Amino acid sequence: MHLTDILDTSVGFILVALCWGFTNPFIKRGTVGLENVPRYDRWWKQTLAETWFLLTRWQYIVPLAINLSGSMVYYYTLGKSDLSLAVPITNSLTFVFTAFAGYLLGECNYSRNTWLGMALVVLGVAICVS
Repeated sequence: MHLTDILDTSVGFILVALCWGFTNPFIKRGTVGLENVPRYDRWWKQTLAETWFLLTRWQYIVPLAINLSGSMVYYYTLGKSDLSLAVPITNSLTFVFTAFAGYLLGECNYSRNTWLGMALVVLGVAICVS
C-alpha cells in the first residue's frame, strides 16, 4: 500500500467518524417533541404519525442526511482499505466526535478521565494508521 493510499483511507475514516459521530447529538436533539405526537390505538397509525413528525423537522433531517452520507464514504473507503483497521478506527473516532459534539452542545460535562480516554483513543488510532 502506498503512502497516498494510506492517507486517502485515513482521511476517509476520519471523515466517516466525523459524519457519524458529530451528527449523533444533533439527531437526538432533532427528535425533541416526538413524545408529544398524539397517541393512536393502531401501531401503523402511530408509526405514520411519528414518521411524519420526524420527516417534517429540518433539525432531524439535515443531521441524518449528513450521517448517512458518512455511510457512503465508509462504503467507498472500505473498498480501498483493510477491514481490520476500518472498523476499530471509525467506531472509536465516532465515539470521540459524539462526545465532543455533545460537550459543545452542553449536553454533559466530561471528567478529566473521559478526556484522557478520548486522547488515548486518538493515540491508538494514530498507532493503527502508522
